[in-house]
Order: sequence, then C-alpha cells, then structure tokens
Amino acid sequence: MTEQIIKEQIDYYRARAGEYDEWFLRQGRYDHGEDFNRRWFDQAAQIRAALDAFAPRGDVLEIACGTGLWSEQLARHATHLTAIDTAPEVIAINRQRLGDQDYVRYEEADIFTWQPPKRYDAVFFSFWLSHVPADHFELFWQKVRSALKDDGRFFLVDSIYNQTTTANNHVLLGRDSTVQDRKLNDGRSYRIVKIYYEPEDLAARLSALGWQSDLKRSADYFLYGSGGPLL
Repeated sequence: MTEQIIKEQIDYYRARAGEYDEWFLRQGRYDHGEDFNRRWFDQAAQIRAALDAFAPRGDVLEIACGTGLWSEQLARHATHLTAIDTAPEVIAINRQRLGDQDYVRYEEADIFTWQPPKRYDAVFFSFWLSHVPADHFELFWQKVRSALKDDGRFFLVDSIYNQTTTANNHVLLGRDSTVQDRKLNDGRSYRIVKIYYEPEDLAARLSALGWQSDLKRSADYFLYGSGGPLL
C-alpha cells in the first residue's frame, strides 16, 4: 500500500508541476480571500526571515526542491547548492527560475532510494516531511544524518493543519489522517501522503532518534525550524 501511494504521489506532483506555484502564491483555487492571503504572506515572510538567519552557507543539499520557490533563497547563501527532486517537470521550472548558475547542480532521483554521494554543511527541505510515509520516517532521518557533516545542520518548513492551507475544493481529513485526496485544476484526483506535525511532537520524535532541534510554528500555516545531530 505504501509503495502504491508513493507512486501516485509522484504522479500527482509531476502532473501538477505547471500549476504548483498557484498554491504558494494563493492563486486560483488557493485564493481564500484578502484577509487569509495577507496572513499567509505575512507568515511566509516570517519563515523566510528565519531561513536567512539560519544562513545555509557552504555546500547545501535541498531535498524535494520543487519549482524553486526556496531554491532561489538558498542559492543566495550557498557556495554550492545540490537540488534533487523526483519530478523532471519541476526541476525544469526550478532551473528556469534560477537561471544557469555553475554553483547549482540538479539531480533527478527517487528520494526514498537515493543515497547521498557526499556530506553537506546544511540540508533543507520544504513541505516534504509531511509527504514521508510513517513507516519511512526513521529511514528518512537516517538519510539526512548520512548527508550531513558532523557539525552540519538541517532546516525544514512544512504545513500546519489548517483547511485554508489547501485548495477550496480539497477537504482535509482529521489531524490523524495520513492520506489525502488531491485534485488538479482539470479535476483529476490523486492520493498523496500527508502527515501533519506540531513542533513539540516532532521535536520529541527527533530527540528519540538522536537529533536536537528548535522547531516553531507560525500563527496559522507553517511549521519550521532547524537542528542537527546530537554529538
């Protein structure tokens, strides 16, 4: 079942590549009105400021880089950025957004089977952890650990459970659900993994796996923060 949903999730994000940015830019089905949109953008700016303060310098790895909404910001700090994603369609958009930069390298890879070829100063992933199936959680964090230098750090961004984070024709199931139905603009429907975390619970799970972390949430929409391996 898990592998079947992972495949469907990959298919969904490949098909959604051309309309993905509508979600973050609060356009079309993701426009919930002026007040909600203002709150979204204000809180997104809060997260971006936190990422600038984190300052992911040196050799940086971005997991599930998507269309480059965060790659642009990472590239302003990094000496070298490796951006990986399963979907060639989003990599193409990312590459176009950043332009030809000799310090940015793209890799098309299945993140669940990909193995880091070296160790990085920082690992970043946005809106990805919530798409990692529960039975892959520990393995994923083992992969992050193997990708980091001994003094390396991670920074993550993800979604808080809130109906207005998603499209107006999506219905969020309960907070304990792990699978969601998602639609494209043309009405095609897919199942994806979607697991929502709160900072305290996620920090406790990471501590049990040997991580220290400083995780926070914005008022309505975003989980974010940084950490590193316990030495």
